[in-house]
Amino acid sequence: MTIQSKLSPLAAVAAFAAALAAEPALANEPPLQNVVSLSASATVEVNKDLLNVTLSTTREGTDAGTVQAQLKQALDAALAEAKRVAKPGDIEVHTGNFSLFPRYSQKGGINGWQGTAELVVEGKDIPGIAALTAKISTLTIARVGSNLSREQREKVEADVAAQAIARYRAKAAEYAKQFGFSSYVLREVNIGSNEPVMYAAAPMARMKTMGAADESLPVELGKGSVTVSVNGSVQMTK
Repeated sequence: MTIQSKLSPLAAVAAFAAALAAEPALANEPPLQNVVSLSASATVEVNKDLLNVTLSTTREGTDAGTVQAQLKQALDAALAEAKRVAKPGDIEVHTGNFSLFPRYSQKGGINGWQGTAELVVEGKDIPGIAALTAKISTLTIARVGSNLSREQREKVEADVAAQAIARYRAKAAEYAKQFGFSSYVLREVNIGSNEPVMYAAAPMARMKTMGAADESLPVELGKGSVTVSVNGSVQMTK
């Protein structure tokens, strides 16, 4: 008994194409043998050179417009102070989070409003940024962090990559030898570096509070790390 196909011509073509796609690209090529997957990495510690300070303030009241106006006034004053010393790369300034949300009573009704405004100062002029934070009186320090600038990272990234590649090649040669082969051929290799870490929150003891003396923020940037990883596979050869 013959079963008639109910596929439309378009569906039949699609099914045929899918079947072809499922076939190996090189049907006549023998399967790869003696292939080993490897990974290697290298890490170098570098002095951090980028400081990030987030200053913020909160306001609350019964009228949303009033709270918003108070936040804007505090932020405008801080911006005006920061822009006096702002310089691309050395001291850069931009606004952060600006939010306003209702406060609810136990019965579920809105009984007030609360808002937050932030200003972010970052750059390589560490003394300048530290001194600026002492001059801003309408916001307080919420977070302080440090990181590597792109320039600082790029200075060492090529050297770290060379170390990682050398380790990868040495590992490939050693594995080939241990398996009884004389050499190897690279099949595929992926090289990547670690992404910059997020800024860490500063300890509360190091944060400036309202009414504190006009002192610069104590800063110790510490060290960061640049890591390059090499992943891929090699085919061992006689």
